[in-house]
Amino acid sequence: MSCKSQKKEESDSINEEITDTIETVSKKVVNDILIDPIMHASTILEWKEKTIYIDPTGGAKAFKNKKAPNLILITDIHGDHMDIETLDSLDLSKSEIIVPQAVGEKLPAKYTDQLIIINNGETKEIQGISIEAIPMYNLREEALKFHSKGRGNGYVITLGDKRIYFSGDTEDIREMRDLKYIDIAFVCMNLPYTMTVESAANAVLEFKPKQVYPYHYRGTEGLSDVVKFKKLVSKDPSIEVLQLDWYPKKNQ
Repeated sequence: MSCKSQKKEESDSINEEITDTIETVSKKVVNDILIDPIMHASTILEWKEKTIYIDPTGGAKAFKNKKAPNLILITDIHGDHMDIETLDSLDLSKSEIIVPQAVGEKLPAKYTDQLIIINNGETKEIQGISIEAIPMYNLREEALKFHSKGRGNGYVITLGDKRIYFSGDTEDIREMRDLKYIDIAFVCMNLPYTMTVESAANAVLEFKPKQVYPYHYRGTEGLSDVVKFKKLVSKDPSIEVLQLDWYPKKNQ
C-alpha cells in the first residue's frame, strides 16, 4: 500500500463519537509536562523550555498558536506520521528532527543539516533529553505489508524523571511487552494497520505503565472502542487509563 493510499483510507474512515463512561479532555498536565493532542498520532509535549512535536501532520492550521518546536520526532514514512507539507509550513528554524533512516531518506535535502538518525535499539541524548528508539512492526501475516521490522521507530522520551513511550504503528510486539519503568504510554490500536484493542490491552497489562493513553485509534471502520480498552486494562488498578481528544470535530 502506498503512503498516499493509506493516508486516504485513514482520512476516509467513519468518524464515530465515543459515547460512554470514558472522560475525554483536550489537554493534560502530568507534573510539569503538558500533553497537547493534535490529531491521530500528532502530539505536542511541552517540558520546561522545550517543545517536542511527535509526527506533526495537519498543516499550519493544526499548529496555529502553538510554540515552535525544539525537537521533532517522526516514527515512520506513512503520511499520517511523515507529512512533508506540514513540516514545510512550520517554523523549524531552531528544530532538530529525529527520525529513523527510512524517514531520513525521504525528507527533502533542505532538512539534511537538521536530521538526527536514530534506529531501533539506539539511544541518543539530544538537547539534554534522552531518546530511545523502540522497534515498531506488524505481526499478523495479513498486516506485514504495512510496517516491516526495522523501518520505523517507537520512542521512549525521558523528560526529567518521567519516561514517556510513543508506540508508533505496531502490534503487541515483544519489544513493547519488555519495556520497563514507563510512566506515560501512548499506545495505538486501529485495524487493519496496527492492532486490536484486545492486543493493545494485553501488552499494556504486561509492561505496566503508570498511565496509558489510547491514541492512533482510527482505522478503516471508524474509531476503535477505547472504552473497552479501558475496561480491559482496568483489571490492573495500578494502571491509569486516560483519554485525550485526538479526533476533535473541527478536524473530522
